[in-house]
Amino acid sequence: MSTISPTLSFFVSLSRIETILSRKMDAKLGGLGFSDFLILYALSVAPDKRLRRIDLADTIGLTASGITRLLLPMEKIGLVQREAHDGDARVSYIAIAPGGEAKLTEAIERAEQYCSDIIHPAEATEITHANNILSKLSQRIG
Repeated sequence: MSTISPTLSFFVSLSRIETILSRKMDAKLGGLGFSDFLILYALSVAPDKRLRRIDLADTIGLTASGITRLLLPMEKIGLVQREAHDGDARVSYIAIAPGGEAKLTEAIERAEQYCSDIIHPAEATEITHANNILSKLSQRIG
């Protein structure tokens, strides 16, 4: 059996955690998938609560076609909406719709509760440190 470095082991563990977290969050968010949650959250913190499709894809780490596949059903059920660019008809934005804002607020409450259930309060400092490391890694590989 081959051994791997601690660095590669970290990324393998990170991938496993992401897979498990996505599956668990899908079950905890009241009918909203974790990918949908990430999209709504990204839009909610964006300037004017809207982004170009490609910028949204980059923000959450998806391809342009991947984000399109996720946005179509979200648009149909009123979580997001398309908006035209005032100065360029070739450009459109994806914006969070009122229904998406309401669903996001509910999902954040559920997600916060789930996260507080799995993270011990004594680990708060470690979580802050880990989040700083992940932010730096995201900038390097993004």
